[in-house]
Amino acid sequence: MSFPFVQPYFGLGNSLQTAQAAAGGGGAAGGWVELGRTTLGSDNTLLTVASLPDKRYYMILGDHSQAGSSIRLNGDTGTSYAVRRSKSGASDVTSVNRSSGGFISDSRSTPHFNVTYLSNLSSKEKLWQNQNVYQYTAGAGTAPLREEGVGKWINTSNAVDEFAYLAWASTYQTGDEVVVLGWDPEDTHTSNFWEELAEGTATSGDNLDTGALTEKKYYWIQAMAVGNGSDIRMSLRTGDGSIATTDYSYRRSHNGGTEETFTSADRMAATSGAVSDNEFWNIFVINNSGNEKLCIAHAVRQNTAGASNVPNRTEMVGKYAYTSGQLDRFRLFNDQAGDLASGSIIKVWGSD
Repeated sequence: MSFPFVQPYFGLGNSLQTAQAAAGGGGAAGGWVELGRTTLGSDNTLLTVASLPDKRYYMILGDHSQAGSSIRLNGDTGTSYAVRRSKSGASDVTSVNRSSGGFISDSRSTPHFNVTYLSNLSSKEKLWQNQNVYQYTAGAGTAPLREEGVGKWINTSNAVDEFAYLAWASTYQTGDEVVVLGWDPEDTHTSNFWEELAEGTATSGDNLDTGALTEKKYYWIQAMAVGNGSDIRMSLRTGDGSIATTDYSYRRSHNGGTEETFTSADRMAATSGAVSDNEFWNIFVINNSGNEKLCIAHAVRQNTAGASNVPNRTEMVGKYAYTSGQLDRFRLFNDQAGDLASGSIIKVWGSD
């Protein structure tokens, strides 16, 4: 079976170079293609994209202003869903035989952003993974909240042809949006949703800088930081990163441990401690002009080389308390004594 995350993904050699080779969404055959979107023109309890073609995998982007959400597939309102989720690092909560849809997020009355991957084989139960970030109280003085969950739809007779977010405890507001992307190993299209915007390699020993970007609503950032044998520790800033503003706040967990929160910070740091490990980051950002900027990030640190030493993981959500425009640059920087070595790279894809 082909793997859905071929583009973008650093571990697959030249696929990064060919995934989005041309501006304006062009590129290599295949890749994530937009199958449909709904942007509400008035308040509603449903955000639905119907008449979806049968694709092996879906990626769903949700831009919501306040309502909590459940997933509903093919309009099925029977007791056909089961979910497991955790809120801001708390113990898992499970819910079975749900009739209103697969619950994925609470109602927070503040903007939130979620990314969902869904596996769509008609003869198997449909499985999904979901990550959410909530702005929570405005301003860098309050850390955002996060949720992570998995779920399934028990149907084994049909492919998914309709995806819906179902609101609870509130309604979706005008401008709220759902975008459904699809990927299939047989695809030959070149109209990829994710357009490659920039690539940066290590400069001055310590920085991975995207340079100026074309402003987009959605960003997908991946970075590999390779150490030179001395200590490195990477952090994320917007802009050129040279100004240490205190407009960031974030929440993170290392290896499933106790949740940590940081407010009025001058960076977002997914990893902690000064070690010589290599790091790989995967980040999604929603970049609405009038809202605080929200991100979902995962990072892995190599740890000591060899299969007898397990790597370390971090899950993080963050926000940048800026509401006067869109972000157009990102920088990962090292604040330790070591330098970044050859092979260090940052890549950014974007779309509206």
